[in-house]
Amino acid sequence: MSGLRIIGDIGGTNARFAVAENGRYGELRHVDVSKYPSLHDALTDYLGTLPGTVHPAAAALDIAGPVLGDVVGLTNAGWRFSISELKQSLALSTLKVVNDFAAAAMAVPYLPQQDLFTVGPLCAEAAGTIGVIGPGTGLGVGGLLPHGTQWLPWSGEGGHVTLPTVTAEEQAIVALLRSRWGHVSAERVLSGAGLVNLYEALCALEGVPPAPMSPAGVTEHAIRGTDPVCVKAFGHFCAMLGTVAGDLALTLGATGGIYIAGGILLRFKEAFAASGFRDRFESKGRFKSLLAGIPTRLILEESPALLGLANMDLDG
Repeated sequence: MSGLRIIGDIGGTNARFAVAENGRYGELRHVDVSKYPSLHDALTDYLGTLPGTVHPAAAALDIAGPVLGDVVGLTNAGWRFSISELKQSLALSTLKVVNDFAAAAMAVPYLPQQDLFTVGPLCAEAAGTIGVIGPGTGLGVGGLLPHGTQWLPWSGEGGHVTLPTVTAEEQAIVALLRSRWGHVSAERVLSGAGLVNLYEALCALEGVPPAPMSPAGVTEHAIRGTDPVCVKAFGHFCAMLGTVAGDLALTLGATGGIYIAGGILLRFKEAFAASGFRDRFESKGRFKSLLAGIPTRLILEESPALLGLANMDLDG
C-alpha cells in the first residue's frame, strides 16, 4: 500500500481523482461526470494537471455500478469502459477497478473518530462484520468481513432490492411509485432522486400540487420546516432507511456496525439523529435486542471511498 497510485471515486454525478501514497492522498480534483464523454477523457485531463514529477504507474478506481468482468459501466450515468483497454491506453502497469461501496467499506478501519457521528447507542464493544449503506445519486451497499487481522471488502447491488414498507402510508407511497416503474427498489426512495419521488408521491396522496423540487430543495425545506410535505418526505426517508439498514444488519450479521455514507445526510446529522431512523433500525420483532447492540454511525468524510482506495491491496 506504500506505492504511488492514481485513485478515482466515480459516481453517477461526480468523480473525484487524487494521487495516493502510504495510505494518504492529495492532488484532489472534483469532476462533473456529465462534462466528459468518457472516463478516459476525464482521467487524461486530470493526469495533465499533475506536477511533472508525478508519474504513477498504478491506479485504483471505484465505480457506482457492478464490476463483473472487463467491461463495466455506471448504473446512473453513461460512462462505460473496458478495464484492459483503459489500462493500456493510460500506460498503467496495474489497474484495479472495484464497486464504489467496496471502496467505501475499506475506508472504515482508517476513519478517525472525528469523521464518525453515532446515531443511537455507542455500543463501544461491538465487533465483527461491518455493513455500509449510502444514499446519494443512487443507493450503495457494501461491507467488510473480518479475516484474521485483515478485512475483506465485498460489494453487491443491495440498493436494488425491493423496498419494504411498514406503515399504511408507506404502502400507499410504494403503490403510486409501482404504477410508474413496476418494481420499486430501495434506491427509488433512498437516493437524491428518491427524495423527490417521495415528495411527489406525498403531494399526490394529499391532493397538493407539487412544486418543482430538487433533492436539495426537499431537504432544505424539511430542515427549515417551510414545507410540510417536504418535512414528511424527509421523515419517511430516514425511517425507511432505518428499515433497510436493519435488514442489511440482519442479513450480514453485521455485529460490528452499520455505517451510513453518501452525500445526502452529511449536513443534517442532528436532524437525522432525531428522526425515526434508529427506531426503525431496531424494530425487528424478536431480534430487537440484537439490533439494539449494533451501532449505527454516519460517515462525515465526504469521499470515504478515496481513503479506501488509498489503502486497498492492488494485488488482491
